Amino acid sequence: MGQFVQLTAQDGTQIPAWLAQPDGTPRGAVVVLQEIFGVNSHIRAVTDRLAARGFVAIAPALFTRLEFDVQLGYDAEAMARSIQVKAAAEALPGEGVMQDVRAAVQWVAQHSGCKVGVVGFCWGGLLTWRAAGLIEGVSAAVCYYGVGMTVPPEIARQPQVPVLAHFGAKDAHISQESVQQFSAAHPEVQVHVYDADHGFNCDQRGSYDDASAVQAKDRTLEFLDQHLKA
Repeated sequence: MGQFVQLTAQDGTQIPAWLAQPDGTPRGAVVVLQEIFGVNSHIRAVTDRLAARGFVAIAPALFTRLEFDVQLGYDAEAMARSIQVKAAAEALPGEGVMQDVRAAVQWVAQHSGCKVGVVGFCWGGLLTWRAAGLIEGVSAAVCYYGVGMTVPPEIARQPQVPVLAHFGAKDAHISQESVQQFSAAHPEVQVHVYDADHGFNCDQRGSYDDASAVQAKDRTLEFLDQHLKA
C-alpha cells in the first residue's frame, strides 16, 4: 500500500519515510515512530493499517542520520545491534532525531491538510512523549510501551496535547512502579496497563498478545478520531 518518500529536516538532512495513503477523504494524519529496529516490515505494516483505517500515515526512518535503511528483525543479534544504534541516536547533538520527527509532522500536515497525531512504539513511544511537549503541529500523541518515558527526567516533561499511553504489566523494561509514578505525575494522560509483555502489539515477536493488541488498537483509533477531527 505504501511507498518511501523523502523528507527534508530543518538542517537539510534528507530522511526517507514510509508513506501510506487512504482511499477517499482522510480522517486525519498520523506520524508513526519506530521501535529500535528501524522502519522494518512491522512498522510499515502498522503504517499501512492506519491508512486502511482512513488516515494518511507516515513513518520516518529515524536512524538515517547514523545509517541508511536500518531494517532489523527481532532475534538476539538484531536486538544487540538495535540497542547500539538507538544509543548512538540518543547521543546525537542538539535536537537529534526530533528534528526528523518535526519534518514528518510538517510534511504530512502540509500534504494532507489534516490535524496530525503521533503514534510511537518502544523507543518511538519515548519520542512520541517528547513530541507531545516539543513539536508544534501535533494534536494528539499515543505512546506504546515507551521505554524511558517513565524515568524522572522524562516524567518532568509537560505535554501540550492529549496523550494516551499503553503499557504492559509484564514488561521487564518498564517497571510498574515507574508507570504508577508517571500516572500520578500526569493525571491528564490516559494510561492503560495490559496483562502483557513489552512489544505486545508486534505480531512478529514472541511477546505479541492478540487480546491486548486489539484492545489497545481500538482505544488508539477512538482517541485519534476524537482529537484529529477537523
